[in-house]
Amino acid sequence: MHPTLARLQGTVGIWTTTHETVRPSRVGAITSVLEAGGFSAIWTPEAYGREAMTGAMLLLEASSTLVVATGIASIYARDAMAAAAASRTLAERSSERFVLGLGVSHRPLVERTRGGVYEPPLEAMATYLDAYEGAAVLSAERDVQPPVVLAALGPKMLHLAATRTDGALPYLVTTEHTERARSALGPDSFLAVEQSVVLGEDRGEFLRRAHEHLNVYTGLENYRASWRRLGFDDEDFVRGGSERLCEALVVHGDAEAIERRVGEHMAAGADHVCLQVLGATLVEVPFEQWSALGELRSGDTSA
Repeated sequence: MHPTLARLQGTVGIWTTTHETVRPSRVGAITSVLEAGGFSAIWTPEAYGREAMTGAMLLLEASSTLVVATGIASIYARDAMAAAAASRTLAERSSERFVLGLGVSHRPLVERTRGGVYEPPLEAMATYLDAYEGAAVLSAERDVQPPVVLAALGPKMLHLAATRTDGALPYLVTTEHTERARSALGPDSFLAVEQSVVLGEDRGEFLRRAHEHLNVYTGLENYRASWRRLGFDDEDFVRGGSERLCEALVVHGDAEAIERRVGEHMAAGADHVCLQVLGATLVEVPFEQWSALGELRSGDTSA
């Protein structure tokens, strides 16, 4: 296993978009809270906010121990040669605290927003990896090889992750999916799992936040296909999701309840769990909740 990923084994990180609501000059307020809380990594997406590589550089420069991972960088946002060059620069500058997570994004983002052509996902990713591996990088850091993981849900993309990269990052999944993903990846690939959480709050507020969180994703076929494989059906895919879907994908409760779910993912085969804390709004930086969950640092999940 790549040394950068090995340091994440058995640990808990944070997956968030809320860092993009803070100006670049202030991202240290986020990284300092996460480092103080003992979190091992921050995973950040790429959609309507910051460009993934410059966003990662901001977080790396504002931290000293956090691993910064793109979760994920879209293969439609830059060509493979640019990704190969940028990822090496980020890894070398940060003493190899960078993980390149790649994904095929979604048709609406690629075609409506970027004006591109959305290709068949598996073929598009395989072609991109071919170009990434063959990219000519002539800068001084050309010998640095940052780890690469794929956003993968289905068995074919998980197989591609296992055979062509260092591992996978499934998003919006259950512990049953984690067990299936580990089986598909085999014992040696790195498996990070995103887990959405609502800390505390009554059931009504939990459901409001969960429905708001799932509103976009229930309209995307790749997620619906993943959930169908887990036993959900069209009745669960109303915008915002059914209560059953919310309960399956979003953990609700105190820190101990969230710790139990982290432990269940680990027992099912995850190497690392990244928590997406859902605050009162999708753009609220959940500083207090992150601090309250700070006990979920390396080693605490075995209790």
